[in-house]
Amino acid sequence: MTSDVEIAQQFTPRPINEISDLLNISPEHVLPYGRDMAKISLDALNKKSTKQGKLILVSATTPTPSGEGKTTTTIGLGQAFTQLNKSVCLALREPSLGPCLGMKGGATGGGFSQIMPSDKINLHFTGDFHAITSANNLLSAAIDNHIYQGNVLNIDPRQLVWRRVMDMNDRSLRKIVLGLGGKMQGVPREGGFDITAASEVMAMLCLANNYEDLKIRLDRTLIGYTYDSKPIYARELGVTGAMMALLRDAMQPNLVQSFEGTPAFVHGGPFANIAHGCNSVIATRMAMHHSDWAITEAGFGFDLGAEKFFDIKCRIAELDPDAVVLVTTVRALKMHGGKDKKQLIDEDLSAVAKGLENLDKHIESVEIFNKHPVVALNRFASDTDAEIALIKARCVEHGVSFAETTHHADGGKGAIALAKAVIESIDKSKPFQPLYELDTSVVDKVRKVSRAMYGATDVAFSKQAEKDLKHVEQLGLTHLPICIAKAPSSLSDDPTLHGRPRDFEVTVSSVQINAGAGFLVILTGNIMRMPGLPKKPAANDIQLLANGVIEGLE
Repeated sequence: MTSDVEIAQQFTPRPINEISDLLNISPEHVLPYGRDMAKISLDALNKKSTKQGKLILVSATTPTPSGEGKTTTTIGLGQAFTQLNKSVCLALREPSLGPCLGMKGGATGGGFSQIMPSDKINLHFTGDFHAITSANNLLSAAIDNHIYQGNVLNIDPRQLVWRRVMDMNDRSLRKIVLGLGGKMQGVPREGGFDITAASEVMAMLCLANNYEDLKIRLDRTLIGYTYDSKPIYARELGVTGAMMALLRDAMQPNLVQSFEGTPAFVHGGPFANIAHGCNSVIATRMAMHHSDWAITEAGFGFDLGAEKFFDIKCRIAELDPDAVVLVTTVRALKMHGGKDKKQLIDEDLSAVAKGLENLDKHIESVEIFNKHPVVALNRFASDTDAEIALIKARCVEHGVSFAETTHHADGGKGAIALAKAVIESIDKSKPFQPLYELDTSVVDKVRKVSRAMYGATDVAFSKQAEKDLKHVEQLGLTHLPICIAKAPSSLSDDPTLHGRPRDFEVTVSSVQINAGAGFLVILTGNIMRMPGLPKKPAANDIQLLANGVIEGLE
């Protein structure tokens, strides 16, 4: 089978100015990064236009190791709109180096539904992640330097909540001791690293409307407490101006193209299992402002990424999707039906039938937000007509639209049926209904999401979580929306429970205050904000060939 890298080598890029011309972006707003990538000035949003493109959200059933192809489907759907001569633009998240070199691999789609140049996008791209990492760690350095230089702010090193970040999977850095080596090397304290995708700076950049909004968010970021437990904010360290300088270019969304030349804004990269899982508000608005159809995605399953898309991003940015696509595969449903991942090729109607419970739950979850989903069946060569018929029949029972796709092998032509189903579903769109009101207590917000999205019977809070909630109340932040960090491979907080778990309780281990981003991070189970590498990381298979081609980055 032809690999994604081999397919990418067949790609003939259109000059990036031709892609910006498709969106009617003025040349003075296009800042090229080579021949096939560009930054777009925020001034492009100020262009007078009556256009407000319709917004399509793509999500998926609970992910499995076999892969559902959510990003690939998003790209294929965009290419299908192009095939139908529609004005369309994608708005996607940037890949993180950690997963690219770890277990997940690249995140630019696959087959003939990729965004290009895939190798550059998967690696350093335009440097946005590096800028976010630098800004985050500048604040970390300023905190420790302030303590070392006399600690005028009376910072209690034991109550610091701001952590360093790096864009790499490295479990050994989760908890560390800083400042060792003697009097001149700093003040010893406990600390640690999160991955850059989980940085609050990432969340702030992705939710900010403009530079002024980003500065306000940085200033109000909680970094810790004094010895008498009073809050300390980033503005008190005097470095948020420098952080803004580091983030200047990173705030500008990146414009690239798909394999078939569909425009794509790729900007921001928070994970949905440990962060809010959506590309930047600015990129989404750019796509809607410059096309009739804007297609975006929300990370992992609907229970994680899409819930946060609605309850966090849509609230803050005043967005409301006109259509929702729910991606699934025969292979994924077989795994949710109890099939081993090594036995997914052979037909197994009973496993598919049992696994449909997972699809049922996600369809119900979409409808909770007052939306009518279109189920996209991402077809693989081993899928049988009988298995697909089972899935289609279940969609008919639910009264939702269904479309089979082959965009991985056929590009945009393989998703035309899906594109037409999406267009037809627009008439059934209703204004979205948030899952909870902001004035609801934090405990009730967590309970509401856990019951409605995951199917939990109740929620238990650890002693640490209860202590954290008291801090939230003392700071007057109970009105903030919540961002639940949870295992992506299960509807529950137990990653080993597949299908549609029932009669389980979600356990909240701690609560983190992201005052700058404007939400509370609810950590459940054993979720970590710094992933580790698997026994054999993807990095073992990556090589730079003599001709400059990077092999194994898929």
